[in-house]
Amino acid sequence: MPRSRSSRPDQPSGSGRSSAGHGEQARAGSTDPDPVPVPVPVPSGRPPRTVAPWVRTRLRTAPGAAASLALLVLVTAYLAAALPRAVDRYETEGLRHDIASAAPRDSVLEVTAPLAIGTPAQYKEVLAPAALRKRSEALRALLPAPIRTDPAQSVHGVRTVSRVEGLDPWLPRPDGLSPEFVLSSPSDLTRHATLRQGRLAGGSSLRPEAVVTTKTAASLRLKPGAVVHVPSRSGGERVAVTVTGIVEPRGPETAYWAVEPLLGTPALAPLVEDEVKYYWQAALLLSPASAASAVGTAGEQEAFFRFVPTSGHLTGRDTDRLSAALASAGGGPDLVKLRRAMGGTGALTTGLDEIVDAYRSTRDAIGPVVAVAVFGIGAITAVVLAMTGGLFAARRDAELALLRSRGASLPGIGLRLLGETSAVAVPAAALALGLAVVTVRPPGDGPGGPGPLGGIPLAPSLLAASAVALVAMLVLPLRAVVLHRRPRLHGGRDDLLTARPSRRRTVLELTLLVLAVGAVASLRLRGAGDSGDHLVSAAPVLVGLIAATVLVRVYPLPLRWLGRPALRLRGVVGPLALARAGRASSTGTLPLLALVLALTTAAFGGSVLAGVADARDRAALLATGADARIDGSVEWTPLPAGLDRAVRGTAGVRDLAPVQIEYGVELPSHEGTSARAMSAPLVGVDPASYARLAKRTGFGAFPAELLAPTGKGGEGAVADTGRVLPAIASPSVAERLGREPLEVVAAAGTFRVEVVGVRSATPALPGEDFLLVNGADLTRRAATALLVTGPVDGAALRKTVKERSNAFTVTLRSEERATYVDSPLQSGAERIYLGAIGAGAGYAVVAVLLSLAQSAPERNALLARLRTMGLTRRQGRRLLGLEALPQAVLAALGGALAGWATVPLLAPGVDLFRLALATAPGLARLDGAPLRADPWSLLVPALAVVLLTALAAAGQAWWAGRRGSIKELRAGDAR
Repeated sequence: MPRSRSSRPDQPSGSGRSSAGHGEQARAGSTDPDPVPVPVPVPSGRPPRTVAPWVRTRLRTAPGAAASLALLVLVTAYLAAALPRAVDRYETEGLRHDIASAAPRDSVLEVTAPLAIGTPAQYKEVLAPAALRKRSEALRALLPAPIRTDPAQSVHGVRTVSRVEGLDPWLPRPDGLSPEFVLSSPSDLTRHATLRQGRLAGGSSLRPEAVVTTKTAASLRLKPGAVVHVPSRSGGERVAVTVTGIVEPRGPETAYWAVEPLLGTPALAPLVEDEVKYYWQAALLLSPASAASAVGTAGEQEAFFRFVPTSGHLTGRDTDRLSAALASAGGGPDLVKLRRAMGGTGALTTGLDEIVDAYRSTRDAIGPVVAVAVFGIGAITAVVLAMTGGLFAARRDAELALLRSRGASLPGIGLRLLGETSAVAVPAAALALGLAVVTVRPPGDGPGGPGPLGGIPLAPSLLAASAVALVAMLVLPLRAVVLHRRPRLHGGRDDLLTARPSRRRTVLELTLLVLAVGAVASLRLRGAGDSGDHLVSAAPVLVGLIAATVLVRVYPLPLRWLGRPALRLRGVVGPLALARAGRASSTGTLPLLALVLALTTAAFGGSVLAGVADARDRAALLATGADARIDGSVEWTPLPAGLDRAVRGTAGVRDLAPVQIEYGVELPSHEGTSARAMSAPLVGVDPASYARLAKRTGFGAFPAELLAPTGKGGEGAVADTGRVLPAIASPSVAERLGREPLEVVAAAGTFRVEVVGVRSATPALPGEDFLLVNGADLTRRAATALLVTGPVDGAALRKTVKERSNAFTVTLRSEERATYVDSPLQSGAERIYLGAIGAGAGYAVVAVLLSLAQSAPERNALLARLRTMGLTRRQGRRLLGLEALPQAVLAALGGALAGWATVPLLAPGVDLFRLALATAPGLARLDGAPLRADPWSLLVPALAVVLLTALAAAGQAWWAGRRGSIKELRAGDAR
């Protein structure tokens, strides 16, 4: 009885080739008909099983590769995001430092209004303390943003513009000249001074009272109850000012006292006529209630309102706004508002605009130099990220080729790979951005201050981190799409010896060459101040790219030259290593490019730092003249007897050069009396010791024979004006004196000089002009300074000098050098350069490791095959080491040569003067701070690359030797 064709509930659904095959066999061996397959019912409420997502599967399959990419993106994105924040931070610190550290008289904003002719009674209400305070607050509120001032340091009052004469006969008169007083009524005196004697001033406009400082009272013999009379405006009855007390200034360095030093410290001023005479200048501090009395004195008077600017709220981006605000307040619309508040007249004076302009010029000079380092590290980073994508693409080449051969589309492959890299790169970049924001905070930001976002914009860091993430995401998909445009079973031979550059590559290389030539030429012609022209800042990178391109072109030649002689060697390791080096993939140009760029950046960065250090050393040496300098605090102070012997016995002193310096000597002219007046310092030296010093320092070296003694010096030569002294002069002095002997009249004697040598600098003087003669030929000989050579102990030297006299100071070259690095703008730029060099070195290490990791499977398989043929472990290690060395040696040589060539190519356009000596603008005689090649920066990184490659190859060989050959051989034929 035949079976019915009813369906079975457990019958699998669908039919395929295998089911059909089994059905044919059943029909051939049985008369029963083939049963009809029935679909399996799906339980309600349970979704059908799906294939695991691609991205999750790939990340679980290769967690090590994903973690490595995440770490690389994290570090790179952090550096990229932290860089703009670090630059913004040190620029902000630089602006705040320059304003805060400036002399108070240079940074304060002072609004003044002249007072018209009147009587104290007429000004009684206008100059009342309440009226002046109200006007001061109104003026402070009118100052345009971003100008802010400290209300605690604000001062207002009335003062005499010109000093008035003290008429009392009991006042001290050193040379018979009456003292002169400034009458000033600064506000809030009790807050800035301590009463020592008497009482604070009160009085009125008709009975003025004043106080004086302790120094003023001691110098002018003033005491409480004294009455000082000064001339009145009318010329009749004199104005009597009663001194009621003596005060001690609090914080003499603050703006309250430092803007007008005469308020706290009297001065002995010279009056130059036929002879120099001295007289006292001092200040009487009127009470605010007596301010109107100043109107009745002789001369001119004015109301003043002084504001001390604060800088804690400013950032480096506020420079232009601050300059515009100062210009508007000094002579623009805001000055009109200030004059309205003053009553129609008034002016604002400040040196803050000059401070801001000096900061801007320094920042603009340093910025392009820093940009060179940024472009270098950016190029290295891009190459390393490209190498990472290339490593992943090479490891998955067989997988992608199989997918492509089975019909996978290029967009499908690219999108799947993009999903893989995005899942790793985006979170890593976001974490790096957060770390950069948290770790690189605004200056002055603390636990109680603003948040980490305050003061520094987020957009530059966000763009930098996004750029890193975008490159990391796109490298692998794009490389895979390019390599698998067409389905292929096996790739053909792709190595440096057989690869032929395409036309596109040739065009690209020529384009880079043209850009490099243009960038170098532009940099040499107009300097590094690119003003946004980033092609100039990228000049070292372009030079490195050209060097790497040339190296890739010539790389096969030395291998071919060495290949044939190597065949004659007895061993097999050498020829095989050269053959393997030649069979390296043409994609190995990326490690070569990364290493060359890293070495070029390191060489250029090291040269910049070396040039900065050299400029500071020379500036400090020019300022002191030697390792230490001993001279008087007052000009023309002779050294005490026996000081030279005592100093010579101090530990570390190797040589001494005594000099006699007389400043302001009038110089005759070969043109006669029609020439304009000119003066220069006269320096008397001991030719032997001074010639040694000039040779050591490199400033104006000369043979001692040039200043041969005439044998007619000393006190007996007073009347001998016919003698001629050989002299060494600066260029301008030599031009004035001419070639014929001319008579010089100085305190050291009267004699004629003849210029026998011209030098642009001399150790004894940092100034530009000088006249150098033999000190033994001077009539009145008295050394005024000692120039000390040797690694002296500053404390011991100062102790030795102090034991002989308190009138002399000791200046050390090391201490002078330290003063050139007090600007955050300088130190911040140097830290950026050091960080760029360190990051370049780190990425060079990564490039070497990636290069070895990319070829590791193929090398391991080759080593396993050769081990089965009798290759020993020692030979295997030598083989892998020698195989990796040619490319490392070539990269080291090429990078060192490119770095060495970059320095002279770019040196004419790079002046490091502002980076090195921003705080010492007066040292212009250094002729800038030229860029020079640093041998350590050229050789050490190059040797480190070779050594690192050798160690990495040896480590890889050791690890491969520990693994068994069977596993490698069973893994398949790695190509």
